[in-house]
Amino acid sequence: MAAAVPLRLAVLLLLGPSIWGHAEPPRDSLREELVITPLPSGDVAATFQFRTRWDSDLQQEEVSHYRLFPKALGQLISKYSLRELHLSLTQGFWRTRYWGPPFLQAPSGAELWVWFQDTVTDVDKSWKELSNVLSGIFCASLNFIDSTNTVTPTASFKPLGLANGTDHYFLRYAVLPREVVCTENLTPWKKLLPCSSKAGLSMLLKADRLFHTSYHSQAVHIRPVCRNAVCTSVSWELRQTLSVVFDAFVTGQGKKDWSLFRMFSRTLTEPCPLATESRVYVDITSYRQDNETLEVNPPPLTTYQDVILGTRKTYAVYDLLDTAVINSSRNLNLQLKWKKPLENGYIHYQPAQDRLQPHLLEMLIQLPANSVTKVSIQFERALLKWTEYTPDPNHGFYVSPSVLSALVPSLVAAKPVDWEESPLFNSLFPVSDSSSYFVRLYTEPLLVNLPTPDFSMPYNVICLTCTVVAVCYGSFYNLLTRTFYIEEPKTGGLVKKLANLIRRARGVPPL
Repeated sequence: MAAAVPLRLAVLLLLGPSIWGHAEPPRDSLREELVITPLPSGDVAATFQFRTRWDSDLQQEEVSHYRLFPKALGQLISKYSLRELHLSLTQGFWRTRYWGPPFLQAPSGAELWVWFQDTVTDVDKSWKELSNVLSGIFCASLNFIDSTNTVTPTASFKPLGLANGTDHYFLRYAVLPREVVCTENLTPWKKLLPCSSKAGLSMLLKADRLFHTSYHSQAVHIRPVCRNAVCTSVSWELRQTLSVVFDAFVTGQGKKDWSLFRMFSRTLTEPCPLATESRVYVDITSYRQDNETLEVNPPPLTTYQDVILGTRKTYAVYDLLDTAVINSSRNLNLQLKWKKPLENGYIHYQPAQDRLQPHLLEMLIQLPANSVTKVSIQFERALLKWTEYTPDPNHGFYVSPSVLSALVPSLVAAKPVDWEESPLFNSLFPVSDSSSYFVRLYTEPLLVNLPTPDFSMPYNVICLTCTVVAVCYGSFYNLLTRTFYIEEPKTGGLVKKLANLIRRARGVPPL
């Protein structure tokens, strides 16, 4: 027995190196990228994409070990026999007219559409259970999805991945427009990333900056894809996307120059160690018509050109896996600057602060003759505090008139003005050039009707409450504070004695 122990150890030592030498390569991979796009309106859009690909058939293989692919989503694919899953949580609306077409648009609120395998017998039951599970995973109100807001499209929402058939009986689609997106939804979304928010591009996902934007949309897309060119086997792809639009005046403080630190309050320090590809793309295609060019600092090592959404685009590429990109301080802060400023225009905007200061918008423009200039401002109606309403709130609230200051060309050349000798009405506005004169115009005040509560209802409630309190409280107070005595009847007074004397004289019994 003593000799058997060394022999057993020798066998293990001989087999160990051979087993380690034939270890299988990882069957999953991670790619992450960030696309920064200066928009035509002057805002900046940032689109994150994290793609996790797993070379495994979750429908047929029994999987017990998860490396990069989230276990919670992998179990959903197996348990509910999912073919595709697409979930988006969006706050705001993508304004295509001012921002251009997005890479992937989503409606406001929560959107969920799922393709089930043809082996599912009760699609409605699986759909209801799946929405409840997703509600718990992403801390959203997806459990409110039921038959009243679920449809089965027959022409839209075709499968985006590998599909053998398109029987729309296995498709379910629902939207919750009133779903509010907040940090409770972002936190579980980030936990699905292999590096969470510790390294790589996910370090920029700071909640207080992402939700202080004009548009915020986060999504999860799961679909089967071909593993190779001939599509002999199937792989599962998880694509997590996040798109935000930073306002040029609020976030950028009225400046057109941008940087990663100004947008996210953070910079890139290192790539995700689990990622096989980690890149940042900056759209350097000029949207402006006045020959402005976008300058990116630090200068990119490579560029990428392609036709995106029908337009040829040029991107500056920064590979985080390249040691030359991140400098010696292990810090990458991309900066975007416009080389040529506007010559004939000036815009100054100071955003308002609630109950502290109003909005201020100043524009210096040169108007051609016989032209019409229209300036529109979008606003949202809000409820005021009940103490802030005027005595006649139904009349509306006035907005200060706009001021137009202009130098109008003069048809007749004026003589130099002697301020002391000329009339007072001719020397109010000093003009150095006699070929033009100064004019200041004011528009009419704008009357805005805001939502007004029914102030008669509080008055009625106060009157009714005071009446009830006065009656009830008064009655209870009298019962609790007053002292009650039983008054004994008296024997009689002077009047009674006189009456008895008269009755006795008449021979009548006394009282």
